Amino acid sequence: MATVLMCRRLPRLSRVTAISTTAKRGSSKSKKEKRAKPGAAKTGTQSGATIQLLKPQDYRVLYNPAAYAKGRAGSQQHGDRDSSQALGDVFTSPGAAQAPQTFPTASSQALSPVRSALPKPKSTLLEQTVLCKEAAEKEKREVHDSKEDPRTFQKGRPEYRALTCDSAEPAQPLPAEEGDRILQSVAGCEGSPGVLTDYFLKLSRLPAERRAALGSDARFSALCHRAVVAIRLFSTPDLIHILKACVPLAVPASHPLLNACEAEFCRRAWDMGLEQLLLVADCWRCLDRSVPSYLGILFSYANLHWKDLTLPQFVQLLYIIGEGRRSPADLAQKVESTILKHLDTFTLEELGAICLGLFKSLSGISEHVMRRIADRVSLQMEDMSTYALVNVLKMLRYARMDHLPLMRELGRVIPARIPATNIQGIMHIALTYSSLHFFDEDVLAAVATSLPSKVSYCRSKDAAKFLWSFGCLDYEPPNEEEFYSSLIKQLHAKLHEFSKFPEHLLTALLGLAFVKRFPEELIDFALREEFVQKTRGSKYELNKDLFTLGKSVEIECPTYQGSQLTPQLCQEFTEMVSSFAEREIYVRPEIVEATSLLESMLGGPEYVKSHMILPHTRSSDLEVRLSADGRPIPFNFKDPVAAKKLRDMGVNLTDDLMSQLLQGRAHNQSPTEVGNEARIPSQERGDTTCMGGALPAGATSQAEPKAGLWQPGEVRLALQVSNRNHFCYGSRRLLGLHCLKRRQLRLLGYAVVELPFWEWFPLLKRTRSEKLSYLHYKVFCPALLTRA
Repeated sequence: MATVLMCRRLPRLSRVTAISTTAKRGSSKSKKEKRAKPGAAKTGTQSGATIQLLKPQDYRVLYNPAAYAKGRAGSQQHGDRDSSQALGDVFTSPGAAQAPQTFPTASSQALSPVRSALPKPKSTLLEQTVLCKEAAEKEKREVHDSKEDPRTFQKGRPEYRALTCDSAEPAQPLPAEEGDRILQSVAGCEGSPGVLTDYFLKLSRLPAERRAALGSDARFSALCHRAVVAIRLFSTPDLIHILKACVPLAVPASHPLLNACEAEFCRRAWDMGLEQLLLVADCWRCLDRSVPSYLGILFSYANLHWKDLTLPQFVQLLYIIGEGRRSPADLAQKVESTILKHLDTFTLEELGAICLGLFKSLSGISEHVMRRIADRVSLQMEDMSTYALVNVLKMLRYARMDHLPLMRELGRVIPARIPATNIQGIMHIALTYSSLHFFDEDVLAAVATSLPSKVSYCRSKDAAKFLWSFGCLDYEPPNEEEFYSSLIKQLHAKLHEFSKFPEHLLTALLGLAFVKRFPEELIDFALREEFVQKTRGSKYELNKDLFTLGKSVEIECPTYQGSQLTPQLCQEFTEMVSSFAEREIYVRPEIVEATSLLESMLGGPEYVKSHMILPHTRSSDLEVRLSADGRPIPFNFKDPVAAKKLRDMGVNLTDDLMSQLLQGRAHNQSPTEVGNEARIPSQERGDTTCMGGALPAGATSQAEPKAGLWQPGEVRLALQVSNRNHFCYGSRRLLGLHCLKRRQLRLLGYAVVELPFWEWFPLLKRTRSEKLSYLHYKVFCPALLTRA
């Protein structure tokens, strides 16, 4: 059969070739590595045909609960610049960026492979009808309502009817003729509160198209004016009726009638009941009007009457707190105690609403309370809607708390739901895994499989978070070319958004850099002076992200000729990162101990330097230099005088000292005190370590100190004192930033030597001889010299 070659033109993309020591990625991960991941679900991923929907020009992502329908319905979530820290010693998670410009889609090197496909027979009318129906259903799943989706929990108890404004269509709509009669009578009525209230209630029952026309009707404006004039004459129930009627009437948030209503409700709030206050607050939410003064009164009232709150009132209050994006500090402790009090009584949807309210209002929550919530969710996840579940994940992420049972159950339940979940819900799922550094290949593969067909619904933020999440976990999925090319194409399509949200572009480009992908047009745009200035004015700290991106391109893309950071900016960023490192990194016990012991073993501080070889990677290194025959070279000099004094000086390694180093035993130790660490076979320690490499007895280092110059035959070691935050949760899988760092060190000629925390940290409690033996084992390795 004939084969038709199909080739898409993609943005220029530099793809760095992995060096020989880099493990293969994606689906070819070793079985041993897959066993190392915690809580991996065993469910497989199914492949099948997908329908690629073209995104309508006027499509807008809103925010809807139906999309997160239980089990197999879609769902949605709002996003945030996640605080995924601890990728490195000084690393903060990026966000997104936007800027008004488009790039050509010309392709150059390292593009997606040419794809082939068999000719497809013409589809029948029935097949076309089925495809159109499926496309329509898919389109429906991606339509969201930011006002209705978070309110699903209100359908679980009848008590919410008294606390909420029902925006559903009236059961008995008012005939259009009756509406005209009411409007005609406005001019002649005396404007009594009861009559005006009745008019508003009746007009709110008009058919939707007729209500939409009221905004430009002078008679309706006259009715609103009469209500404003008589505002203080209304009883509180009548005033609430008018406010509720304004919701289906779609009165604009800035309308004079709403101004008058807000002022009046603030004036009489302390004479109202909690049920009425919550109902009015819900009306303001449905009208999309910001009312900080009213909410302040509501929160103060609730604080005074906290013991009177029923369970539905408490959940509704947290919903209002979240929608108002305000976190009353004086309620924090009461909120936690109430959550614990009713924890077993809340419905699962209410638990989701509570977590969303806390998340939106940036409310802190204790680990104890969050763990109790996670305990219950992990036991009942099957019965929880995806929408509510994603809300719990948001709060788990915000609390930066690991909960292994929940993550394991999530890995079992969520892959099958992902195809029916909307794009923002999927983004929050992926972001939870990356933020918690939790690697689950089944979940990530399911996300990657579903994303290309939904990518047109990605906001710039969503695309950035997907790229960040996969890059952070250093995961390239089986469909990596389709996955990455679709997201890069979406970044180009959303380029106009980056001027308002510069953090998103940096998030995306860093995520790509972690997995050795460098779209040059986008990088050129991000490093231009005008865009750099936008990042400087952002509410987020983006300097470190810019620095990491700029220097990574410099090292890994030698043919790149686009915009670059200025030397002045690089110097500023270096000083900023170095200042932090001196305060927070170099003083860590595990680094101080390794530095001191290496100095003792090699001959003094001149032979070791604790610093950041690559400041843009934001973590420290212990640099050691060896001559071609394995002798240490002094290079770390504070001043020229010290350098002169050390000329022709070296380290005398006697037989006795060698015996101590290799056998891990000092004169005052008994054989039983000798540690076992130095006897671990090299293949169990990793490919950068081996036994041997000791200098002969009496040998000395005679190297002339020339710091900064690379001497012929010189081997430079970059010792990595790692910690748990450098790896995925419960595994030995390095995170993306640290993979990038080691890759770049090797590109610059360094031999990377790991002092992994699972080896080094236990040794900190052992004898000095054992630690020295271990460090000698790491430093003097013939394989390193041979490879170098």
